[in-house]
Amino acid sequence: MKIYRLHKKQNLPITIDEAWEFLSSPKNLKTITPDYMSFHILSGAEKEMYPGQIIQYIVTPILGIKTKWVTEITHVVDKKYFVDEQRFGPYALWHHKHFINPIKGGVEMEDIIDYKVPMGILGQLVHPFLVKPKLEEIFEYRQKKLIELFGQYNG
Repeated sequence: MKIYRLHKKQNLPITIDEAWEFLSSPKNLKTITPDYMSFHILSGAEKEMYPGQIIQYIVTPILGIKTKWVTEITHVVDKKYFVDEQRFGPYALWHHKHFINPIKGGVEMEDIIDYKVPMGILGQLVHPFLVKPKLEEIFEYRQKKLIELFGQYNG
């Protein structure tokens, strides 16, 4: 069983309060997700984030195939971090930690995603040329979108 890790950091010229308000709202996921993924929240985003919250989405991650994705917010520490875990969806495992740390002139956002692809050895074979590049592309889009929304960090 192979578990992969994606680790990303980004600095933004905003306050902890601004970062938390934006990043901890499931409604803002659509804003930082590429349009071609047709991201749509079905339920669960009506309240402020809390542990145990179940959020249901429809996404089209690869080859135009619509997929239902259900996540649970498992941990929340106000203005510090939160964790979402896939309960149902395209991955055999998805555990995503979101950290927000104050730095001089802004915040550092850190994402650590541990994931396992489905379909055993076949999934592992397609990971390097299909799954991993797609995740990199999505997080590159997110980074550009956050700079567009909040500005470039010049530390």
